[in-house]
Amino acid sequence: MTLQLDPRQAAARTWFESLRDRICAAFEAIEAEAGSTARFAYKAWNRDDDPEASGGGGVQGLMKGKIFEKVGVNVSTVGGAFSPEFAKTIHGAGEDNPGFFATGISLVAHMANPHVPAVHMNTRFLTTTKSWFGGGADLNPAIPYDVDTAAFHARLKAACDAHDPDHYPRFKTWADEYFWIPHRKVHRGVGGIFYDHLDCVDDAGFDANFAFTRDVGEAFLDIFPQIVRARMAQPASDEDRRAMLNFRGRYAEFNLVHDRGTLFGLRTGGNIDAILMSLPPLASWE
Repeated sequence: MTLQLDPRQAAARTWFESLRDRICAAFEAIEAEAGSTARFAYKAWNRDDDPEASGGGGVQGLMKGKIFEKVGVNVSTVGGAFSPEFAKTIHGAGEDNPGFFATGISLVAHMANPHVPAVHMNTRFLTTTKSWFGGGADLNPAIPYDVDTAAFHARLKAACDAHDPDHYPRFKTWADEYFWIPHRKVHRGVGGIFYDHLDCVDDAGFDANFAFTRDVGEAFLDIFPQIVRARMAQPASDEDRRAMLNFRGRYAEFNLVHDRGTLFGLRTGGNIDAILMSLPPLASWE
């Protein structure tokens, strides 16, 4: 018995899986341009290790190459019930209504060259007593370049502006606030956009928010490979490498201590290896 999906849920899952396929192909093409034969390895999993997949599951995609030191592109489609305490923290859920459905894509890339920024992108569709889209993308350079930051933000702004002129300023501010590391009093990177609870109260709301979420994915697929290609052959020193490893320590701290996606995955029977794929392969605390 597999997880049963309604038409909205099935449409969202299909989109996230198709976006995964195109992103992985684009990243493999970059590796090939660098003379690498690296390819993604895929590992399927079922929620709670249920062989009948009654609670759904996902596929972890992982590649370690010459340009992408470690990149994970995961998709999952899961359903079930939250614990009573955790349900209180979730939009539209509660002790009396703990059921949920979630489908989405989650991506984190840690790069071999310190001049190429790490990146995170996640988009998702969730259903409790409400249904909504959320997600975003943010750039995480160890060695920031203003031109890269400007290009990344400009592409996300264009995606936002095509739907609502208030989206970009609102979602940029949300990202700046969300990706803040309180104990260090610094941002995790140079930001991007973050959004949540774009409620789908009717078909029109679903269509509009789904279209926006698709455009966020398209914007990421357009701009990040451009930034990678511009920096991947840039010479890097030992000092540059140390700066990257120290930055990765900061990145790991945020994901383990503050990231809501990490907590959601661990609290809903997700695959631990897929959830923690966001952690860098090497990091330093000097």
